[in-house]
Amino acid sequence: MRPVIAGIGFRHATGTDEILTLVAAALRQADLAAARLTALATAADRAEDRAIRAAAEALGVPLVPVGVEALREAGRRGVTRSVRIEALRGVGSLAEAAALAAAGPDAHLILPRIASPGATCALAASGDEP
Repeated sequence: MRPVIAGIGFRHATGTDEILTLVAAALRQADLAAARLTALATAADRAEDRAIRAAAEALGVPLVPVGVEALREAGRRGVTRSVRIEALRGVGSLAEAAALAAAGPDAHLILPRIASPGATCALAASGDEP
């Protein structure tokens, strides 16, 4: 089974519980066991935020910071387009771009972006097997 990466985009005021709830919802929607989750990924400039660090710690997975160029490269493989995020970040979906970038060049989306009021989450895995 391939490792699964959860890409996370979030607003500054978003709390840890909201991120954790969204990741759990994403895993349920993709019909994946929590044990398949191997990392959270987000934009490098947000990786020091307390909420995302606490979420990764609570899930027992590393937090992968993804740089701007890697986000933009991976973002071309995303399927969701947010005009606001595209203007701010140069990608249609930060969550999708972060998940794809962290999962590697042969990664594919298992679950396109889902959203809560303050966060987004997408799931990606490398290779052909979901």
